[in-house]
Amino acid sequence: MLWGYYDPLLKDNIGLFSPYNGTYDGIYNVFDGKDDISKVGFIDRWRGESVLQFWGDKYCDMINGTDASSFPPFLDKKPLYFFSSDICRSVSAGFEQSMDLKGIEVYRYVLQPNTLASPTVNPDNQCFCRNEVVTNNCTMAGVLDISSCQAGRPIYISLAHFLGGSRSLLENVKGLNPSEKHHGTYLDVEPTTGFTLRFAKRTQVNMMYGPSKNITVLKKVKEYTIFPLVWMNETASVDDVTADMLKKELISRIEMLDIIQKALLGTGVAIFVLCLISYCVVRRNQSKIV
Repeated sequence: MLWGYYDPLLKDNIGLFSPYNGTYDGIYNVFDGKDDISKVGFIDRWRGESVLQFWGDKYCDMINGTDASSFPPFLDKKPLYFFSSDICRSVSAGFEQSMDLKGIEVYRYVLQPNTLASPTVNPDNQCFCRNEVVTNNCTMAGVLDISSCQAGRPIYISLAHFLGGSRSLLENVKGLNPSEKHHGTYLDVEPTTGFTLRFAKRTQVNMMYGPSKNITVLKKVKEYTIFPLVWMNETASVDDVTADMLKKELISRIEMLDIIQKALLGTGVAIFVLCLISYCVVRRNQSKIV
């Protein structure tokens, strides 16, 4: 299942990680921010191309944002965009709330609700609909057909337990219980540096099966059904040593600058008030002399 086996239905070697065993997903060219700090980390080209070749559409084939490990500094809570080669597309995450991570303020971003919405809800997703029969005329939400970047294999990507997916996905398979807490994907980003300090990437790999007269186990499958194979939970968080270093080298200095700024502002206000009082006293004395 993990590293590959011969599938008699597809007549091909199938494995969740077999394409990545001893290899990588391609060369990335990214902006270094020298000319424009707001573009630091943005992907310019992947595998030598500035656009994808999977979807046959200008919008869906765009490579937007970074690789999600970092973003341009000084975040303003606007949506963040990043590209994932695992799902062969770019996605966006929206600001949810500010949080404390080991004494560091971070912004939590979660996947936008319209990321895997059906084209009837989000028309921009029309170009991601590859099979109208399986998706009930492109009305199904929560799954992404990535067969175009998986050598034609009927593989569908979703959030764990079909989180956010159509009701039919849950009704066709027993044992699913989607929960945002346990199955959601998020990024916790430090807003000043733009570094991702904690994340959870939870995806589910599914395969589509349809009616078959030849395969006994599939004779009871009356319609095209998307079956979960496995869901993966990739999580990581900044360690204590790095967090302490970040607080010492960055957070404490920013706080010191804030204190200095307030002190200078207070001093300036005090000097202005003294000057104003002195001016009023001088004018009053001049009036008495006259």
